[in-house]
Amino acid sequence: MTYDDKHPGSDDTTARTDESHLAFEKRDASLGVLLRAASDRAVPLVAGTDDASLGTPTPCAEYDVRALLNHLFAVVVNFQALAAKEAADFSATPDRLAEPEWRERFAAETGKLVEAWAAPGAEEGTSGAMGLPARTVVSMVLLDLTVHAWDLARATGREFEPAPEVVAGLVDEVEGMAPMARKMNVFGDAVELPPGASTFERLLATTGRDPRVGPTG
Repeated sequence: MTYDDKHPGSDDTTARTDESHLAFEKRDASLGVLLRAASDRAVPLVAGTDDASLGTPTPCAEYDVRALLNHLFAVVVNFQALAAKEAADFSATPDRLAEPEWRERFAAETGKLVEAWAAPGAEEGTSGAMGLPARTVVSMVLLDLTVHAWDLARATGREFEPAPEVVAGLVDEVEGMAPMARKMNVFGDAVELPPGASTFERLLATTGRDPRVGPTG
């Protein structure tokens, strides 16, 4: 998924006032707790990514592994600013993998992201250029850390088990933003799944990913 300074898909999110939109905001789990759970699963995948796989395609068609990791870098850095109610800049995506020790730096920046959203006041009010509720904004980075971690795992021949509490917090939010996200080419067309699909599989299918596709690396 890509972002600009107006956060694609947010127009639809702003317009929604139904109970499914409010479900994420009413959850008891703090943002710091949810982000820690998501990062605890994403960071090891990034750390274990071999340089030889950086040119490998991923299930997210616009990215190979290198581009996907640079996108995640941009997300964890910019969403630190959003936690502090500051402006984010998604106009460019630096090649952070060209710098030394990028795996360690990704872990450090993700740790800063968790701390930023755990800070007093981060969960309150609005954030971003569109003035979205803070908990709606954080759902975007939670989705990236979870769904793109799955993309990375599939591209590099590994399995990925998401944090159940994160998936539970995202499923209604993602369903609500999906129509606008598809119009803006952030999500692909929904994938039809057989009965009995898990909550995470349904989440992936909503974003246009087929969870039945096995690791390709």
